[in-house]
Amino acid sequence: MTTTDPASLVAAHELSQAKARYCLALDTKDWEGFAGLLCAEAEFDVSDGGTGVAPIVGREAVVEMIRTSLSGARTAHQVHTPLIEIDGDTATVVWAMHDRVLWDNGTSLSGYGHYHERWIRRDSAWQLAALRLTRLIVELSRPGD
Repeated sequence: MTTTDPASLVAAHELSQAKARYCLALDTKDWEGFAGLLCAEAEFDVSDGGTGVAPIVGREAVVEMIRTSLSGARTAHQVHTPLIEIDGDTATVVWAMHDRVLWDNGTSLSGYGHYHERWIRRDSAWQLAALRLTRLIVELSRPGD
């Protein structure tokens, strides 16, 4: 992306808005809205940091995995300082991220890292095609710790 290319600046803004909707959908448990941001063939890899979760392929499988893993949890997802590269109708973005998860059983997680993403523009809308989460810091607390 060049800063002097108006089309790239518009696309970067659209990608930022799509990612904001992604975080809002996660935190409000709007699974229909979340699914609408994903390509049918979406691939998610959140295995970094020893989660034990194998990479997931397919919109429905991704939504189900995330819905299940966040069941009984309150969350806050924040992303910032994106590095955006746009090539026509494809974009790669690296977002710095922080997530906070509080489960009903008292377990909590605070994580810092990066989302490495590939987005595809279809019918004038950006959809998330691939996401890989890398963690720099994970602070996990369980009751009794």
